[in-house]
Amino acid sequence: MIMLDREFFTEYGEASQYEIQEVVGKGSYGVVASAIDTHTGERVAIKKMNNIFEHVSDATRILREIKLLRLLKHPDIVEIKHIMLPPSPREFKDIYVVFELMESDLHQVIKLNDDLTPEHHQFFLYQLLRALKYIHTGNVFHRDLKPRNILVNADCKLKLCDFGLARVSFSNAPSAIFWTYTPAIDIWSIGCIFVELLTGKPLFPGKNVVHQLELITDLLGTPSAESIARIGNEKARKYLSSMRKKQPIPFSKKIPDLDRSALRILERLLAFDPKDRPSAEEIRFSKMTALADPYFDGIADKEEEPSRKPISKLEFEFERRKLTGDDVRDLIYREILEYHPEMLKEYLRGTDQTHFVYPSGVDHFKEQFAYLEEGDGTSGGNSPHHRKHATSLPRERVCTADETDHALKRNASSLSRATVQSPIKSQATEELQSANRNAVSVQTSSSKPKCGARTLLKSDSICASTCVGLLGNDRQVHAL
Repeated sequence: MIMLDREFFTEYGEASQYEIQEVVGKGSYGVVASAIDTHTGERVAIKKMNNIFEHVSDATRILREIKLLRLLKHPDIVEIKHIMLPPSPREFKDIYVVFELMESDLHQVIKLNDDLTPEHHQFFLYQLLRALKYIHTGNVFHRDLKPRNILVNADCKLKLCDFGLARVSFSNAPSAIFWTYTPAIDIWSIGCIFVELLTGKPLFPGKNVVHQLELITDLLGTPSAESIARIGNEKARKYLSSMRKKQPIPFSKKIPDLDRSALRILERLLAFDPKDRPSAEEIRFSKMTALADPYFDGIADKEEEPSRKPISKLEFEFERRKLTGDDVRDLIYREILEYHPEMLKEYLRGTDQTHFVYPSGVDHFKEQFAYLEEGDGTSGGNSPHHRKHATSLPRERVCTADETDHALKRNASSLSRATVQSPIKSQATEELQSANRNAVSVQTSSSKPKCGARTLLKSDSICASTCVGLLGNDRQVHAL
């Protein structure tokens, strides 16, 4: 039997490190609970993903996401703090991922705040473009950018999440796939998100592909024959070629009173032909586009807009071969070891430990999650564990009046004002520098957005929002 010293075992006292508080959500793959890191005092979210190897495609998506979130370190991308060590490397079915806790997502911010200011629009767009510059210089394309996949705090700080559909490009050759494996897909998405921020409504709410193309061409006009010829999808080429001629509608008519520099950016982001949209490098360096544009005067700072080296092909070698469930389990286990340096050393030395059951916090966490899933999702004084617990996030719904009163009374002593507020423009550069050091403290104006009915917020990503209720002008964080 392998002899392991006391220091090895202390690393796996994970159950005592996190004090689980309450349920904050249920996503596509499992249950999310809020917790306190007792070592740092930081609030975190712990996501339990159940039976992840039932479908290889789902497990591969989880593998892709946790790998990318480990490699992409940027203040505008959500961070995985820790992943619990499973008791056995060859038999585990669930994983517990600890990540930073955010308050809401951009979809809910847009939905519940109908008076976002020009400063909000500017600050949100700047952060989105800054994040995009970073991932694109690493040859990573998100491919699923939308308001629900952008997490937001009350100080207007946002972070990209949900990288399960992302891809890493290992070729400099341009892709023939229309709006899919090039940076242009993400640029287009940012343009659509920007319009939704400005108007409060999705720009192209298509019911299917044909309807989507109709809506796009109604606004942008029929594309040129050259642009159509570059589309990789034959059916799309034929459909657009047979379409009646449409004239473009100026964005100034679509969004009246929009600042000229904002209009100029929007026109570039939403160019029909992908080649006409700014690339990641153009976003930063071209004097005519994006971060170097006068629209961002006062907040843009090239020192706070990092690039990164392209991600190594070795990290994503698994994308090139057909994987079995056991293959993906081994790869996910290897990713988990990145958060357990002592165990990683043993692994890299080639020590065979498949017979050894590690002293893991997973069993304790599993018991806590099960306890709360049987109850109401909150901790109670009669808990057999004598601590707060958490279950799954409820699906998005409007809370009842009784639930609202109960939540407000329970949280009255600890809640603070958390309305999304306007960053003061003159302080933006300093704030963004602070954000890069993970210490954002965005100052707010005296004008507070008016919030709608109290609503439960959630995120379906591996990253999750807390439940955030909006009542009048106060946003209050709670769980039910």
